[in-house]
Amino acid sequence: MKRVSHLSSRLTLELYMQEIGSRLTQQLSDLFPEEWEVPETLRESMNYSLMAGGKRLRPLLVTAACEAGGGSLEAALPVACAVEMVHTYSLIHDDLPAMDNDDFRRGKPTNHKVYGEATAILAGDALLTHSFFRVVQSSRLHGIPAERVLAVVEDLAMYAGPRGMVGGQAADMEGEQGLTSLEQLEYIHLHKTSDLIIFSLVAGGRIAGLDENQLQALETFGHHLGLAFQIQDDILDIIGDEAKLGKKTQSDIKQQKVTYPYFIGLEASREKVQQLTEEAKETIMAAGLKDPKRLLEIADFLMSRDH
Repeated sequence: MKRVSHLSSRLTLELYMQEIGSRLTQQLSDLFPEEWEVPETLRESMNYSLMAGGKRLRPLLVTAACEAGGGSLEAALPVACAVEMVHTYSLIHDDLPAMDNDDFRRGKPTNHKVYGEATAILAGDALLTHSFFRVVQSSRLHGIPAERVLAVVEDLAMYAGPRGMVGGQAADMEGEQGLTSLEQLEYIHLHKTSDLIIFSLVAGGRIAGLDENQLQALETFGHHLGLAFQIQDDILDIIGDEAKLGKKTQSDIKQQKVTYPYFIGLEASREKVQQLTEEAKETIMAAGLKDPKRLLEIADFLMSRDH
């Protein structure tokens, strides 16, 4: 594949997503250094979920934010791989019987249905841990200054951990219709979903060497975009096409989970998605980035998605 440092200016969003997905798959297929000895079943279990497809949204945001700031796509790819590994680990664990107890993910049997619960747990553990190794390769292989990569590592630990995604998942498990407030639901959505989206954008900005004001703009953009993304998920769980979603709909209702449509209705939820998306776009347009076009296109794409 021909190496191109910047793809944003010459490809449509659809082709850009395909290109990033292809590069990501290429890098993820070579998950470990050749000299590492890793148990074959563990390797297979990790790859089963990692290569199951999906939107690859978080890696896409890493590369798009990096390129929007004039940074190197190649240098951003190790971080893009890392965030996809963290996201995949979270899905493996979310699907477990002790959590959401799902049988299908992206149209395929969930990891624990294929490899058993113990191996699925370990596969998730391994993906999370190995993600930090991959982040560091932005410095080792592409010369990104160590202090920038250190900041990315710190951010990943914060946004993926108890203050971030894991805390959101814990709150989600405790949430129940009739007991959880709209404010508590927003906390769940912001941390369970938005935090990893925020990390992806800020990490791409750090790789590009953006200043603190620009990083703050990316954080705000991610905050609004992530909440809009999760509300859209709530909507699709009610009205979505199971064939496109790759999983059962109505699962939130069956598990008596709180959602935005439960509190404010479908139409108001749609309006909230549009409002948050517009606020996100306004923030990024005022950030002084070299080329924010791709980020704006992604925001519009996520608002109108049907799966």
